[in-house]
Order: sequence, then structure tokens, then C-alpha cells
Amino acid sequence: MKIQIPNHEKIKEAFLQGEGAVIALFDELGEQLMELAEQLQKQGDVIQELQAKLSKNSKNSSKPPSSDGYGKQNRTESLRPKGNKPKGGQPGHKGETLKPVDDPDEVETHDKESCTNCQASLKDVIASDIEERQVFDIPAMKIVVTAHQVSLKTCPHCQTENKGEFPENVSTPVQYGESVKTVASYFCNEHFIPVARTRQIFKDLYGQAPSEAIILKASEQLQQHIEPATAMIKQQLHQAPVLHSDETGLRVEGKLHWLHSASTDKLTDYTVHEKRGKVGMDAAGILEGYQGKLVHDHWKTYFAYDECEHIACNAHHLRELLYIEKQFQQPWAGEMATLLVEIKNTIDETKPEKDQLSKEQLLLFEKRYDALITTGLEKNPFVTAEIIEGKKKKRGKVKQTPAYNLLVRLRDFKSGTLAFMYDFSIPFDNNLAERDIRMVKVKQKVSGGFRTQEGAKQFASIRGYISTARKNSVSIFVAIKDAFSGKPFIPAPQI
Repeated sequence: MKIQIPNHEKIKEAFLQGEGAVIALFDELGEQLMELAEQLQKQGDVIQELQAKLSKNSKNSSKPPSSDGYGKQNRTESLRPKGNKPKGGQPGHKGETLKPVDDPDEVETHDKESCTNCQASLKDVIASDIEERQVFDIPAMKIVVTAHQVSLKTCPHCQTENKGEFPENVSTPVQYGESVKTVASYFCNEHFIPVARTRQIFKDLYGQAPSEAIILKASEQLQQHIEPATAMIKQQLHQAPVLHSDETGLRVEGKLHWLHSASTDKLTDYTVHEKRGKVGMDAAGILEGYQGKLVHDHWKTYFAYDECEHIACNAHHLRELLYIEKQFQQPWAGEMATLLVEIKNTIDETKPEKDQLSKEQLLLFEKRYDALITTGLEKNPFVTAEIIEGKKKKRGKVKQTPAYNLLVRLRDFKSGTLAFMYDFSIPFDNNLAERDIRMVKVKQKVSGGFRTQEGAKQFASIRGYISTARKNSVSIFVAIKDAFSGKPFIPAPQI
């Protein structure tokens, strides 16, 4: 908009016409300025909204790291304050080093056959002392071929022909054994090595390359063998007093699907489904009827499960508070983040001796929390349609500011946000679930997605089994090998 500023002649003309003409001239100019101010305000709001969207990343919001793009990123701004500990290993840290063994597999002696001084023979001289050095190495690897033979014998008394029986797991004239299937499954499902590269590794290390069909079949058989473990994991998760849950997108058959996770510090379950909402969650068979404490990122669908207590992830809150403090220059957000971290640190210092904070500490923290909410709402009032439109009410809900939305969530879900303060068994955040999901996202980055529904579900099931084994300090390789032997690792019930 361009303001029509009156020239000197027009001002003189109005002056000669009298007071009314001068007032009219200024009224006209004032209306133009008001229209310009409104236009600038709207442009300012749009610019701020665009800047707010551009400034969001995985460090200050719930956006995934993959959305940050390949542009040069600023140095990570940690949500944790800098500690006073020196770099490197801390006092009391138990290090690991290579130590000699008492019973080596092989012993090689290196004796002097003659004296270095007079050349006398030393073959029959008994050593007065032995100095030993040990080398840890890997023997030459090769596939061992075992021929299973059954004989045909005729009874000398009744002339009946008797034929021996092959072992149950030897069903074809030529086949790969359980160890080959274990290694193939280990490479593909634990380390995300593609099938073609797995064949190459076998060829280079063992001199034999199983076909791609054999490698794929190994994972399929592994999933079947771990079904009892998967069922037990789901059952124990459903009964866990505290449960972490999260979901993330997954490409299957070129379409967006969803990976739903449920986990504790000892158990992990993954389920792939076309839907992100309750239908997909119910398919996992864990959250329906769950009556414990459910930790999540406050996605509304989780609140459809009304038999459990909902716990908010404060790591998400810290990222959003950082965003509001930096983008909108609102000090209350930084103070709220500081308060949440202070409560957590106080609990960490209290835990070794006590299992709860004192009433005085609880009241003080609650008072500070409520005061910051009040301060924030004063600076971020509810936006009505009249304020936006000026003349008539806008249809539908009016979009609120990010600060207002966060404040309302912190206010209305105060019990879920501060649950960790009242009950030390409740975690501060949902980082456990995010860590469990991270490796599945790595698989997608390596492969780009899954070609079939069955392949995605198979991988999710195996990864849940592998994650559970790791959390229970069980060797992944041993857990896979035991599964092929018909004895999958089944976690003991959590007490």
C-alpha cells in the first residue's frame, strides 16, 4: 500500500477552507496510516510464523533428525548443562584390557639350539626359566562338511531289511547347517548387511556363498523359531508397571507404514502396520487393557487407552521450551526448562538414600511450576476470532500460538509431566523408546524400505527378539543360534 501524502498546495488549500477541511485532511491521512499499520502487522505475523517453521529442527522440536536435511547444521545445543567432571574415564571406571589366559589352545616353543657364546649344544639342557607371550588370533575359517550316512542291514534270522534314520534336521541330500543360518541371520538382522553383501562375506571368509534364497529363508525360519519368545515378550510388556511407547514411519511396498514400539529396560516389541492410530496400536496386542503407567510423547491417540496412567516425555518438553525461548524470546520457557532439569537432578541426588522428595521440596517445586505457567499465559493469551478478523468471527477453531499450546498442555497435564517427581520409578523422559526405534530407522536408511509386508513384519519381530536379548545381557549370536536349535531365549518374568 502506498500512502498519498498531501503536497504543500493541498495543505494550503485546506488551511484556507478552514478548520473542517484541515481535520478531514488529517483524518484521511490517519486512515491510510492505520491501514498500513494493519498490513505491516499481518506481514510481521506471517514472517514470524515462517521464521518459526524454518527454525524448527530435531534439536528444538519433535521433528525427526532425518527432516533436518543435508545442509550445514549448527553445532548441537545440548539440553544438559555442562558438568564439572574432567574428560576421559572417571574414577572407579572399570576398564577392559587383553589379559593372558592360563590354558592357551596352542603352545609354540622357541628354544635356542646352541649357545650364542661358545656354540655348545643346548638340546638336552633343561630350561631354568620360561618367558611367555600370548597372541590372540582367529583361526582359518572354513565351512565344515559333515556326511550323514545310514546303512541298510538285513537281519540274519528273519531276513528283514533295517535302515538307519537320518537326524530330524537333515532332510535333504545337500543342505546348509544351523550355524550357516545363524551367521546369515546375524549379518542381515543385527548389522543390516544386504543379502548380496552377505553372500560376498561368506565367499571371502568361508569360501562358500549361499544363494540369496537360502539367506532370506534363514530369516524366515528364525522368525518362526522365536514365536514363543515374541508371545512371552508381548505378555510381559502388557503386565509391566511402566511401559514406554512410540511410533515412527516406515516405507513398505513404496507406501508409508508405521512401526509401533513398546518397551521396558528388559523387553522390546515392534509391530508394523498400515495405520498409525489406535488400529495399528491394537494390532500389537499390548496397549489394549493396559493398566500401568504409559510413557509417551503426548500424541492424542495414546489417550484413547483410558485404563492406564499417562506419563509425558519431558525430553520433548525441553526441546519445545528451547524453541520458544530462542524463537520468541520468552524467558519463562528457559526458566521452566531449568526447573524441570533441577527437579530431575534433585531426584538423582536423593535416590541413593531416599525413595521420595520431602513435602517441602514438592510444594516448592509445584509453586514454581504453577507460577511459570501463569507468567507464560499472561504473555500468551488465548487468541480469539475477533482479534484475528476484527469484524466477524472466523469459522472453525482459531489457531493458537506454539507457546500457548505448550502452556495449556503443561497446565492441564501437570500430573503426567511431574509424575517422575512424585514416583521415582517413573522416568523423566521417553528416551528409552526413542533409542529402541533408532536402529530400525538405520535399517531403513540402509535399505530404503521393505519390498513386502511379510518382510517388514519379519524384520520387526526379529529385531524385538534381538533387542530383548541384548537388554538381558545375552549374546545376540548365541540367542539366534539357540533359536535355530529350538531353544529361543525367553526372558524371565519381571518381578
